[in-house]
Amino acid sequence: MGSSTTVPPLAEIPENPARPAFNPAWLVVICTLFAAAAQVLLKFGALHPLPPVHLSDSASLTPFLSALLSDWPLLFGYSLHACNAMLLILALRHGHLSLLYPLYALSYVWVDLLSLHYFGEHMNIWRGAGIALIIGGVAMLGKASAE
Repeated sequence: MGSSTTVPPLAEIPENPARPAFNPAWLVVICTLFAAAAQVLLKFGALHPLPPVHLSDSASLTPFLSALLSDWPLLFGYSLHACNAMLLILALRHGHLSLLYPLYALSYVWVDLLSLHYFGEHMNIWRGAGIALIIGGVAMLGKASAE
């Protein structure tokens, strides 16, 4: 008979006592930059022309997949998302979720600012207020976790 693996209750999972060689908060800030760059690249990739796909015609899938696999901004964007996920996992192993995940909200700020630059989007009072609220919220949570 096979051996069964059981997952210990959360209370029994020990904290990782080894101090990492990196600051988890800074690692998450780097993750936000990766996430923002990935989003911009996905947008650029989405702007590339793709041949139409007709689900009733399986022959239309080959040109579509070929065009999709040659869409370098799209592929690089997804690669950055994968790198982002790996770095986030490393940060979460050594940091407090209640501090790190709100920091991740900074990716929305970077995406908004990059959209202004690369896609000619416009800032208005509501977007500015949203950015200010995100930055203010991250700063307040950082202050609260430092105490």
